[in-house]
Amino acid sequence: MAVLIGVLGEVRKGLLVNWAYRVNMFASTLTLSFIFVSIGFLLGQGVLAPQDLAPALLGYLTWVFVSSAVSDLSYGLQSEITAGTLEQMAMSTTPVGLLLVGRVLANMVVSAIQVVLMAIAMTVLLGVHIPFRWQGLPVLAMTLVGVFGFGFVVAGATLVLKQIQSIVNLLNNALAFLNGTFLPVAAMPGWLAIISQMLPSTQGVIVLRQIMLEGYSLDAAWRDRSLVWLAVHSILYFAVGWLVFLQCERLAKQHGSLGRY
Repeated sequence: MAVLIGVLGEVRKGLLVNWAYRVNMFASTLTLSFIFVSIGFLLGQGVLAPQDLAPALLGYLTWVFVSSAVSDLSYGLQSEITAGTLEQMAMSTTPVGLLLVGRVLANMVVSAIQVVLMAIAMTVLLGVHIPFRWQGLPVLAMTLVGVFGFGFVVAGATLVLKQIQSIVNLLNNALAFLNGTFLPVAAMPGWLAIISQMLPSTQGVIVLRQIMLEGYSLDAAWRDRSLVWLAVHSILYFAVGWLVFLQCERLAKQHGSLGRY
C-alpha cells in the first residue's frame, strides 16, 4: 500500500508541475509539429502528400511518447541530483525506480495531450488523417513497456555518469530516424535494418501501422507473430533495463556518489 501511495504521489506531483508550466507544453507541441512538417516537406521534395505522410505521422506521434519516457527517466534523476534531494528520495519505502515510473506516467498524460493536439492540427491543416482504432491502445502500451526498460538503462547511466544530456539527445534522435518512422525498415540496408529492429520502439511502430492504417485486428497481428515479437521484445527490454538500473543504483551507493553532482 505504501508503494502505491508513493507512486501515485509522484503521478500527482508530476501533473501539478506540468500544469504549472503548461505554456511550455504548448510551445513544445508547436515545435514538434513544426519539425514534423519540415521533415515531411524535405522527404516529399517540396510536396506535402497527405497519403504519404500518414505512416510517418503515426511513427512520429509514437516517438513523442518514446522521447518523453526516455528523457524524463534521465532528466528526472538529474534534477533530483542537482537539487540534492535524490538521497532523501532513496530513503523512501518505495524504490526509486518505481517513483520514477510514477513521474513518467504523469508525463505520459502530457504527451498524450500533445499527440492529440498534433494529430488534430495535421488533420485540419494538411489533411493527414489517422483513423482511430482502440486496438492500437494496447499495442502502444506494450511498446512503452519496452521503452521504459530502455529508459531505465539510460537512468542507470545517469546515476553513474551524472551528466549525459548529449547521450540522451543522441539516443532520442536515433530512435526518431532509425525506428521506421520516416524510412520503413524494409527499405533499409540489411545491417541498418538489424540495428533498427533491435531498438525498443521499432516493432511497436510496425504493429501500430498494421492495426491503425491497414485494418489488422489484434488477433491477426498475433497470428502473424508481429504482436508476439513485440510482447517478447518489450518484456525483455523492461527486465534487462530494470536489472541494469538496480545494478547502477547499487554501484552509485557503494561509491557514495548517489546524490553527488
